[in-house]
Amino acid sequence: MSDQKKIPYHVAIIPDGNRRWAKAHFLPIVEGHRRGFERAKELSRTARKMGIKILTIWAFSTENWNRNKEEIGNLMQIYEAWIDEYLQEAIDDEVKIVHIGRKDRIPKSLLSKINIAELKTKEFTENTLIFALDYGGRDEVLRAIQKMQLAKVDFSNITNEVFSTYLDTASIKDPDLIIRTSGEERTSGFLLWQSEYAEYIFVNKYFPDFSSKDLEDCVNIYKERKRRFGA
Repeated sequence: MSDQKKIPYHVAIIPDGNRRWAKAHFLPIVEGHRRGFERAKELSRTARKMGIKILTIWAFSTENWNRNKEEIGNLMQIYEAWIDEYLQEAIDDEVKIVHIGRKDRIPKSLLSKINIAELKTKEFTENTLIFALDYGGRDEVLRAIQKMQLAKVDFSNITNEVFSTYLDTASIKDPDLIIRTSGEERTSGFLLWQSEYAEYIFVNKYFPDFSSKDLEDCVNIYKERKRRFGA
């Protein structure tokens, strides 16, 4: 098998540790989040150069609403600024931008920017950047069931393939590799349905310190693993 064929098609990242990074550097929490989003832009470019076709970043979980209002407000402003800055790059490099997660709780101004970014990049097929915002794995499954109920799906004949079409990732290949930074070794329900056969790598670095070289190292580890898919 060629080296290029061993490159994971879809890599998903749980970018943990922004707040702890800020505290460790005696900086405001918001600065940790800013540095994290700058890192996400860098990694998206590295992923494309490596031949990774889909990169997913978990930006904000359904549980993150439990944080204090000031931090949430700062995060939403960062998301808006990030889309403003990244959209032209995405258009120039033909990167499709996709949002997964709930849309009903996102501030209207941010949701508008998300919708515009998705609309302006929807025709691109070579590379995809997915950002999971107000996303939770269990929440996604429950919303999928609700969609099926509205569509009057016959649950007696449900299959994995049919169920998958009602998920946020309906037309997206499942992740091959999931990376979590900060040293925490749990999935927190990220891509709960889609991660059945994903390989996991846990990295003992806060996300703002997770470099392009670290991503390359993770991919090299992935290349050495033998995926059996239950066989």
